Amino acid sequence: MIKILLVDDHIGVAQGTKAILEKKGEMEVDILGDSKDTFTAIEECCYDILLIDLYMPTLNGLELSKQILDKYPNEKILIYTGFDIGTHFNLLVEAGVVGFISKSAPEEKIIASIQLALQGETVIPTELFRQLRRTEVSSAQGTEPIKEPLIRDLTLNEREQYILSGVAEGLTNRELSLELLISQRAVEYILTGIFKKLGVKSRTEALIKATKHSLITVKSL
Repeated sequence: MIKILLVDDHIGVAQGTKAILEKKGEMEVDILGDSKDTFTAIEECCYDILLIDLYMPTLNGLELSKQILDKYPNEKILIYTGFDIGTHFNLLVEAGVVGFISKSAPEEKIIASIQLALQGETVIPTELFRQLRRTEVSSAQGTEPIKEPLIRDLTLNEREQYILSGVAEGLTNRELSLELLISQRAVEYILTGIFKKLGVKSRTEALIKATKHSLITVKSL
């Protein structure tokens, strides 16, 4: 029996995933809705693999993964998220996670990804793999590292566009969180990712730059 710990503050989604994974009777899934309880669960049970949501209110998936792997370096962690993780890819890899699964992936793909991770394989969705590009040129070639991507190479995913459009309408983080049915911390985390992508430090600068380069459209989701 494969023992899995699923850490996700969206309990309804987590329960759906649990039903999918336990359908064939080969996997057993425990659900945690609060990331702060993760260490207690790990100490009480020996899990084969951990599925961790990226955006959570108490402790986000990146920081949680880093803390787990600092204390338990042999744990296998898959980031399980419904958001684009491109902005955080390098940090997640450096943290030591073994791969990524989209919450929107087909049932068989989610199961196959877990099995591959247990076999020691790295799991990266094809669409993410295609986005990866080198952002630095070796100094040995006499070229300075590229500090930030060219604006023509930047894209905002649907969720990021939605949030920026909401910001343009004057919505607060709390109002956006209520519309999107996610935590206010998750909204802040997404905005931080947008700022990093655009190379800006404020909402106003982000709106100016995104509008100038046609990166946002009318808000719809």
